[in-house]
Amino acid sequence: MTGLDIPVTDDHIHIDRENGRGIEAAKDFFRAGGTHIFLVTKPSWSHNVHPVTGDEFRHVYELTLETAAAIRETGVVVFPILGVHPAEIGKLTDRMSLADAEAVMKRGLDIAAEYVGEQAAVALKSGRPHYPVEPDVWEASNRILEHALILAHDSDCALQIHAETGPCADVFDMATRIGISPGRVVKHFGTPDTPLMPSLLARTKEIPACAHQGLVFTMESDYMDDNSRPGAVIGPKSVPRYTRKYLEGDLISEEEAWNIHADTPAKVYGVEISLF
Repeated sequence: MTGLDIPVTDDHIHIDRENGRGIEAAKDFFRAGGTHIFLVTKPSWSHNVHPVTGDEFRHVYELTLETAAAIRETGVVVFPILGVHPAEIGKLTDRMSLADAEAVMKRGLDIAAEYVGEQAAVALKSGRPHYPVEPDVWEASNRILEHALILAHDSDCALQIHAETGPCADVFDMATRIGISPGRVVKHFGTPDTPLMPSLLARTKEIPACAHQGLVFTMESDYMDDNSRPGAVIGPKSVPRYTRKYLEGDLISEEEAWNIHADTPAKVYGVEISLF
């Protein structure tokens, strides 16, 4: 069905039925040879939700799960990832104190963990701002991230993080101290030098070399599905197209492709990934 004889997995993609191409983007992924996606919650304001309590994130999660159900009808296998985007802290502090914003975000993560416990989602999402912020905001963001790591540990699930460019070695230390394997802390938009689990953008030029060196990583598009930013970050066909390019150019082997798209994400997230 894929034309590639391997599963092709996008580890971080958004599909937005309100502001983007929605299911048509998922169909593009499928037609290009994609088989599995990890569908990540978009920020609350993307859905015109402006929470003042953590419980209001539940509506955002329900919308994500409804989108996941709609995508499955296209033939794509969908694994939802729910959580609170770290940039929420900037939006929330426009209408409440920093302490209240921190509490709202932690409560939003608590609710996401409930969905993982009910097996409606496979992992959590958190992180910290990838742009300069005041020291007190940075400290609060790290406390929120630590809360997410604890929830992931207690839920026995993976955690995807949005964070600044670079290895994020201190997050490795946080995870180790809490007791969650750093191999289950996925650095979205990662780089090969991170001690966490890197999810590399499909066009990352180091991918063939990383595969040959035995680096364990996944591949993503970070497609945002926002009509105001068409094709950002890279399009929904990108992961299957780059995978095909790497295979047909003998830049990676089929065994290495299986590791990237099936064996590694299956182990990280505790899911089954196979051809169908």
